[in-house]
Amino acid sequence: MAPLPSSSSILPLLLLCLLITPSLAFPKRKPAQKPQQRFLQCLSDHSQKTTAIPFSRSFFTPDSSNFSTVLNSTAQNLRYLLPSVLKPVFIFTPLQVSHIQAAVICSKKLNINLRIRSGGHDYEGLSYASKTESSFLILDLSKLRAVYDIDITSKTAWAQAGATIGEAYYRIAEKSRTHGFPAGLCGAYGGMMRKYGLGADNVVDALIVDASGKLLDRKAMGEDVFWAIRGGAGGSFGVIVAWKLKWQQVADKLDDDLFIRVIITTGPIGNTTSLFKNYFKAKSDFVRDPIPETGLEGIWKRFLQEDSPLTIWNPLGGQMARISESAIPFPHRKGNAFMIQWVTNWQDGASSSARHMDWVRKLHNYMTPYVSKKPRTSYVNYRDLDLGMNKGGNTSFIEASAWGTSYFKGNFNKLVQIKTKFDPENFFRHEQSIPPLPLSMRKRKGRGGVGFH
Repeated sequence: MAPLPSSSSILPLLLLCLLITPSLAFPKRKPAQKPQQRFLQCLSDHSQKTTAIPFSRSFFTPDSSNFSTVLNSTAQNLRYLLPSVLKPVFIFTPLQVSHIQAAVICSKKLNINLRIRSGGHDYEGLSYASKTESSFLILDLSKLRAVYDIDITSKTAWAQAGATIGEAYYRIAEKSRTHGFPAGLCGAYGGMMRKYGLGADNVVDALIVDASGKLLDRKAMGEDVFWAIRGGAGGSFGVIVAWKLKWQQVADKLDDDLFIRVIITTGPIGNTTSLFKNYFKAKSDFVRDPIPETGLEGIWKRFLQEDSPLTIWNPLGGQMARISESAIPFPHRKGNAFMIQWVTNWQDGASSSARHMDWVRKLHNYMTPYVSKKPRTSYVNYRDLDLGMNKGGNTSFIEASAWGTSYFKGNFNKLVQIKTKFDPENFFRHEQSIPPLPLSMRKRKGRGGVGFH
């Protein structure tokens, strides 16, 4: 029997074996893919291959030369474009509906918060910025802007989520000179709302992608969800792909249905009223009783203390008062005389933000005796994070009730119940999205569905 090698010779022998035996060499580890690369691969795996345009043409990372251009393209409030504000890990601009479905599936799979942007109108920038998420992506719907299936007989048309109001008006006008859609100005209210109500009052169908990536129309989503998405905090329930709009015949009725709104500022109207591409902070109120002269004098006094103040007073009444508070999530109907928007805007960036925001907050506080009470109500499309915020994925129903009742009054509870059923894992979320009920407050199966104990 041959003698065993000494311990001193074992180590050189092992090293020699490793050097001359390729099969024992350790394989090189592939570098970990970046979130952007994993997302692109996931998109490719889950999208229908019906377009010759590669995803890379619709995908923008901070390293892309045009990333800032795309990010800034429809962002209205420059406060949320400052360097100190967290930016998206990437922006995806889908070209077809299947891309939206794949984006939802992939963002959920990779655990990346999804921010949905169409017009970028959100006053607090929640469609393109975040104060609560460590990372997020923007699903920018600006490429999906078709207005189609315009039907003279049924007086309806479909408009994709990226279409501007001007594009919708134009396509309807191509078919009819006596029809229009009651939207415009800010959010879903406009010059025809006293005759026909809000834009959301005149929507008859919709397409939405839910948290599992399914495309649903009104019948498939159910009447509760269809009710909720017409003004119930955008970005809470899914990705709205398109709306089916109901036209109204308006040309021969405008003289009888005059809409007058008041714009008050301290300088030339043309230089101060535009909120687009400004640093600004806004708040809102609903007024039920006339503001006394002493109250108005206090407003004028405070306006003279600010550089570029602005307030817009929009009349309600008419059809707005005849529609039930619970018809859609927007509850500010009968008994409200007008809605007020309070705005301050500036151009010198972060250096003076605190001073201007302090001014509008103090003005809002001053107006407390003259506006709605219990609750003091606000307009959701003039979003105001001063009312409260969700804390990322840890959304508190109790805390959300503070701002929820301000925007939606009693409709908030119904929105929460629908959210709990339709998106129980709270995939679609942002700082003021509708929260689901906590597990402790959900009814057990077989006892009437979702609700309160």
